[in-house]
Amino acid sequence: MAFDAFLADRIRQQLKEKHIFFEELNMMGGLCFKVDNKMLCGIHFDKKFGDNLLMARVGEAVYEEALEKPNCLPMDFTGRPMKGYIFVTPDGFDADADLSYWLDLCLAFNPLAKASKPRKK
Repeated sequence: MAFDAFLADRIRQQLKEKHIFFEELNMMGGLCFKVDNKMLCGIHFDKKFGDNLLMARVGEAVYEEALEKPNCLPMDFTGRPMKGYIFVTPDGFDADADLSYWLDLCLAFNPLAKASKPRKK
């Protein structure tokens, strides 16, 4: 199943309203939004959960606090949670204010995040 195009449009719209320059990258059936060449957030269809999840790169400083919020899960692709990254279930970003909250957390961490090493061609 492909990522949720409506959610992608909502993220694009909010980033544009916040005057954020971003790039998009299709990844493993999902979509990743990048700011300053660093992952900001993304959309992932989770087969175990059965729905699209918002991937949020919030950083380790707020990771534990974020996981205490309703509708948040550890981001776990490999059987081991990735610190600093969370999944938010649809109920957690259904309202525009909720989506904005998660994007603001991601944007606050982005300047502190390390960029991925460029791939060799």
